Amino acid sequence: MNILQINSSAKSTGSQSTELANRITARLLERNPAASLTLRDLAVTPHPLLDEAALTALMTPAEDRTTEQAARVALDDALIAEVQAADVLVLGVPMYNFSVTAQLKNWIDAIARARVTFQYTANGPEGLLTGKKVYVALTRGGVHRDLPSDNQVPYLRTVLGFLGMTDVEFIYAEGLAMGDADGVLAAANEAIAAAVA
Repeated sequence: MNILQINSSAKSTGSQSTELANRITARLLERNPAASLTLRDLAVTPHPLLDEAALTALMTPAEDRTTEQAARVALDDALIAEVQAADVLVLGVPMYNFSVTAQLKNWIDAIARARVTFQYTANGPEGLLTGKKVYVALTRGGVHRDLPSDNQVPYLRTVLGFLGMTDVEFIYAEGLAMGDADGVLAAANEAIAAAVA
């Protein structure tokens, strides 16, 4: 088993979403001692955003790219290779302003590449990153589950599914800013124990 953990908090230390992602990964490793782990912390190594220069590089044939363009595309290639090699993904996802972090959006923009991780067919889009299990550790200051204010879960289900990752399990830690953070995290840990049996 190859495990890929993505920490998407802007904080390199003290992140509750990273803490929960670490616990999911630790439980996976406990159950699969021979598994390998690739850890990508987007606070420690932020990925560049998809700007005009990056789009131009991606749309330029490989043989015609400048050195700078080739280097930019190679950054995305590295993230795509990590996802392709993974059997299980663990995402630590805090809520910032009702959505995912800019760090996570940059990662998603990097791994979503036509004819590599998805393709369009006569029957519509087809995700090419199939056969993977995804665990998403969600941390929120308020309570948003199954409410119109939860823009994260529908977005992540859609984009991950578009790429072929349809086996997605969400672990919620909500109300962390509402007075009982310890109780919320304890309940999330119980959910992790049940999810990674």
